[in-house]
Order: sequence, then structure tokens, then C-alpha cells
Amino acid sequence: MSLLPASARVAWWGTAWLRGRIGPDECLDGVLGRTPQKAGSEPAVHDADAHDADVAHVVVAEGSAEPLLLELGALRGAGVTGLAAAFPATGDPVGLRGPAALTAEAIDQGEAVLALGTDRAWVPYRVGRAVEWVPYPANRRPPPDLGEADRELRGALLAAADALAALDVASWRPEVADELHDLRAGAPVAAPAGTPQRAVDVVGRALHLRAVVEMALLDDGGALSVGEAARRRAALEPLERAVRRALTAACSPDGWPPEPGTGKR
Repeated sequence: MSLLPASARVAWWGTAWLRGRIGPDECLDGVLGRTPQKAGSEPAVHDADAHDADVAHVVVAEGSAEPLLLELGALRGAGVTGLAAAFPATGDPVGLRGPAALTAEAIDQGEAVLALGTDRAWVPYRVGRAVEWVPYPANRRPPPDLGEADRELRGALLAAADALAALDVASWRPEVADELHDLRAGAPVAAPAGTPQRAVDVVGRALHLRAVVEMALLDDGGALSVGEAARRRAALEPLERAVRRALTAACSPDGWPPEPGTGKR
């Protein structure tokens, strides 16, 4: 649970609650990053979950702070049925179409959440173990394509593995080489009811590869020159971009495949 970015958790569990697939307690557990409890069961948080989970998510606006669940309740009352996450970066504002204030803050924080079908968005700011969500106006954007993002991620993985092999990655980060060549690897990810399995699989793969990229960029390893270090970074940049695009698509229910037998996303 703690591997999921805050915006991914809000998008997944918020959408599941807006659509009536889970109850408010399970939604809150999911948003905070705790192991969600089934309805009617005693709340229990494992020691690791208690240590890693957030303690609160609040919406901060005009000098006041309200629990995020109240904001979700207002969205539900307005007929909103989906929340989408975006993971933009400088030069690649994936999942966003402005305005400039939203894009700039989302890029600075690395993520944002949009209420689908509205002009509302929120950017998270971490304060210790709490998350403050600040609202921003948002332009509507076309839905991402989950299948396309999945294919892009696989292609970027193969290209990065080939490029780093040519740069002899095994001699400076053998663990990176091993992880890149394990095409089946993925981080274990919990997801609420109604989340398509393909979205869960894509997020697991993307989180695994994001960790691999971070591992590879911790230092210059055995780089013999600044130029070689730059080439290694250049080899990883397309994979990092594909990871963010995959997370955005997998956490955007307007881009999910239709639910079987319903035709609804």
C-alpha cells in the first residue's frame, strides 16, 4: 500500500467509493495507505502498515482544512463518479491540460488528482505523515489510453535494458541489470473493488521500474566520466517518462476498459 503515490490511492479508492463499490471506512483506509478492512470487520493495522501509513488527508482552502472524505462526499452529491491521477514532469505534463497554475504546482509536486467531468483538481503537499490537498481550477483533458501506455512501458523497458547493456550496467549496478531483464517483475499492489486487473498489473510494473530507475540514479556507480554518467541518465529518461505515463493511465478510470457486461468504464 505504501508504495502507491498519494494521488494513485485517492484516484483508486475515491473512485471505488464514488461508484458505491466500497464503504467509507475502506475508502479512508485505502487513501491513508493502510491495509483496507472488509465491511463489518474490526479495524486492524499491521505494525508495518501503521508505521508507513499517512495519519490524515485534508483539503486546505481559504484558511480552512476539511477531511478529504467530506470533499469526496460533496463530489458524490454532485454526481462525480471518477477521480483520475496525473504524474507530470517538466516538459511532459502528462494527464493535464492546464491552466498554468495547476500544471506548475503539479509538476513541482510530481502528481495531482482531477475530478472527472468537472473543472476541479487537487495537488498534494506532504506535511510529515499528513497530506494537504490544495484545490485548483482544471481544464478537461482527453482520457489516456491504458493499452497504449502499457505498450509504451514495455517498449521503453526493452530499449533501456539494451541501452544500459551497451553501457555495461552489470559492472556498476548488477542488481539494476537483473531487475531490468526480469520482464515479469512487478511490485505487489492492493486495489479496491472495480479496479481492472490490467490497471493493477500496469501499476505494479510501473512502480517496480520506477524503483529500478531510482536505484540506477542513486550515484554514478562506476562511471569513468561525466559523459558516461550522462549517457546512462539519457538511457533511463524514456523509461522514467513511460513509468509516469503508465501510472497516469492506470489511475484514470476514464481510460479503463469497459466493465464486462456493462459497457461502462
